[in-house]
Amino acid sequence: MGKVKWGILGTANVARWGMIPGMKKAGNCEMYAIAGRSAEKAADFKERYGFEKSYGSYDELLKDEEVQAVYIPLPNDIHLKWVEAALRAGKHVLCEKPMAMNAAENRQMYKTAEECGRYLMEAYAYLHSPFMESLKETVKSGVIGDIDYIDTAFVTQGYLEDFRLHKELGGGAMYDLGCYCTTMILSLIDSGVKSVKACAEFSDLGVDLSTAGLISFDNGARASFNVGMILGKNSDSRYDRLFIHGNKGTISSSYQYNQEGDISYKIFTPDGETEKTVFVPHNYCLEVEQLGRCILGEEKPHVTPEFSMKNAELIDALLKDMGY
Repeated sequence: MGKVKWGILGTANVARWGMIPGMKKAGNCEMYAIAGRSAEKAADFKERYGFEKSYGSYDELLKDEEVQAVYIPLPNDIHLKWVEAALRAGKHVLCEKPMAMNAAENRQMYKTAEECGRYLMEAYAYLHSPFMESLKETVKSGVIGDIDYIDTAFVTQGYLEDFRLHKELGGGAMYDLGCYCTTMILSLIDSGVKSVKACAEFSDLGVDLSTAGLISFDNGARASFNVGMILGKNSDSRYDRLFIHGNKGTISSSYQYNQEGDISYKIFTPDGETEKTVFVPHNYCLEVEQLGRCILGEEKPHVTPEFSMKNAELIDALLKDMGY
């Protein structure tokens, strides 16, 4: 198996608890370089997690010709700047979700990737999960018939101090959590979006703390979602749900987005109840390995530019309707 040399732009928490453990497990990944806003912090990550090199600026890492691909977990408002810088430096890019602040930025990034002949993939680790593959196969089998309604939720704890509380940094529940719900819905309903409605509770800083949305599709299907950062202060509690209604049956699961281990979902039809259990390894490992295989010439990105654009346009419409 070939290996891809990876660098990480930033020492964000998601890199620490998500991506770095995933990279360590990935068979085709060489965890090569880390860059931080200071040489000291980058050096600390290098020693703590086993990188070969560390850099005190993002530009320095991008100048390293050994780096083939970079992961970008920076605040949402500077994704565009550093995605484009990485692509123009000749690197393939995996950018943390949501990749763009709006569909126009999203479109610009993919245009740059095409011009530079490099892969760009938006990082939705859960979309690489065998759980999602099993779920889509069950829907495709026709056991619940045609989907006419989906409901999903991702509600987590409050944030006392975090970039997600600041509007100028692309904060808020819709950007941080709602993008999971919209990608889940778009993964299961293959139709154009007809209309959206959304409402939110806003903080004093102008970000949505709790958001609810309704989506109507051209094929007559509908979807709803709830997201929020409202369950508590400094706790790990969260609430997830997924409900899929078809004209022949339903699917229900309390699956958590990015959950690992044995995950089950229940299928209800007039013939009775069936439970399916799927083993899910580390989702961040799966997405690193998948983009690695693309770079090695073995496949194409699982999260396509077309899907990413459709989701960005949907988020734009929801943000506009709720007055963000």
